[in-house]
Amino acid sequence: MTTLTLAKALNAGLRRSLANDDKVVVMGEDVGRLGGVYRVTDGLQKEFGPRRVLDTPLAESGILGTAVGLAYRGYRPVCEIQFDGFVYVAFDQIVSQLAKMHARTGGAVRLPITIRIPVGGGLGAAEHHSESPEAYFAHTAGLRVVTVSDPQDAYTVLQQAIACDDPVVFFEPKRRYHLKGEVNEAADLRSAPPMDAARVVVPGTDVTLVTFGSLVTTARDAAVAAADEGVSIEVVDLRSLSPIDHATVAASVRKTGRLVVAHEAPHQAGLGAEVAAAATERCFEHLEAAPFRVTGHDVPYPPAKLEQHQVPDLDRLLDGVDRVLGRGAYDESGSPAFEGAAR
Repeated sequence: MTTLTLAKALNAGLRRSLANDDKVVVMGEDVGRLGGVYRVTDGLQKEFGPRRVLDTPLAESGILGTAVGLAYRGYRPVCEIQFDGFVYVAFDQIVSQLAKMHARTGGAVRLPITIRIPVGGGLGAAEHHSESPEAYFAHTAGLRVVTVSDPQDAYTVLQQAIACDDPVVFFEPKRRYHLKGEVNEAADLRSAPPMDAARVVVPGTDVTLVTFGSLVTTARDAAVAAADEGVSIEVVDLRSLSPIDHATVAASVRKTGRLVVAHEAPHQAGLGAEVAAAATERCFEHLEAAPFRVTGHDVPYPPAKLEQHQVPDLDRLLDGVDRVLGRGAYDESGSPAFEGAAR
């Protein structure tokens, strides 16, 4: 076992994939000589050469279009989108070409492309650098969408994504790049949990708290804080955002009878709505309270000085837990009386 940051674990996963398959190529803006703006690809061009780790022009649509052509020729491109808000330039390539090609060709063509996207806020970054665009891609048939929350998952799931024959959008929680954890670099990927499986990271009995990416760490902290008040929170890390492992979520909700879903993206039509609706359909007779969502606000991402009000924190997660336990205020319609405070 080795102690690595999440960023270093991603680097190790890329290195292993490049070493194991000479058809794997890494491409993106500044991924080569610079090693990426977050240094996730640091040292890879020096080790594998500029034909395997390619610095591209500043053109996200061009990066994805080139990757589609490479995949047609048998390669496995790993594309880095430098910042989350830059992916929209490549949205047409991803949604209209990459996601559709397998169905369009009647299954004759597969495009094993992995799109790495640093995602989310919490760093005080400029506009277009703190987006949470997962709902756009999770809504798109033909794409797999995954995210990671700790170094071991970063190392393992990235390799699984690269080895997958389907296109994969791989979200990396950028404010957790420096999170440290134990990583088993000798682990056999065949024995690792599948990348489309959710996992219970903290067992509990009173409330199910479902989240993913950067907020898994916050949810763990919420479970510790709630335990001091005698409340047992079960934390479920979704890991896969499309497809969603609804069975694991439902099993937890049937046990606890209460559900809180948290994510950084805006409230309206966010992934939390899908999780809450699916859990209600599957577990209606087990629910003791209506599911509650703790999310970002329905506003363009705010300036750095206001960011702490946008990203759900420990207090807002615990407020959501209080509400499903009947300790929060609700108006006559059954909605939270101060709904904006929990969003």
